[in-house]
Amino acid sequence: MKFAIQINCSPNQTHTSHTAYQFVKTALHLGHEVIRVFFYQEGVYHAFAHALPPDDEWQYTACWQKLVQDYALDLVVCISAAQRRGLLCADEAKQRHKADDDLAQGFRISGLGQLIEANLLADRFIVFG
Repeated sequence: MKFAIQINCSPNQTHTSHTAYQFVKTALHLGHEVIRVFFYQEGVYHAFAHALPPDDEWQYTACWQKLVQDYALDLVVCISAAQRRGLLCADEAKQRHKADDDLAQGFRISGLGQLIEANLLADRFIVFG
């Protein structure tokens, strides 16, 4: 089965982030294909390179990065939601004359077209949050 995933929730506010991560990890482990994970709204906080949750909490950014390494997972962050929350990749920061480069390795910035494409390619579309 092919899945397209959308994550709308912050990694720090609910257990939904954990459920989303575990679902994707399990689906990949079982041999299913995850076309793309699209981080939208508060979900973009998963992609902040400099987020430092306490050591006794889940390190979601690192968890997602591990899935990218193990499964070549496509992690896409909505550009509008990211900009609204101050998350800029190096290219976007340069265009806006900012010094920031906050996007964690393994994530990429793109638009809603990537979400639509993933939905067209997937058998199932699941939204968390």
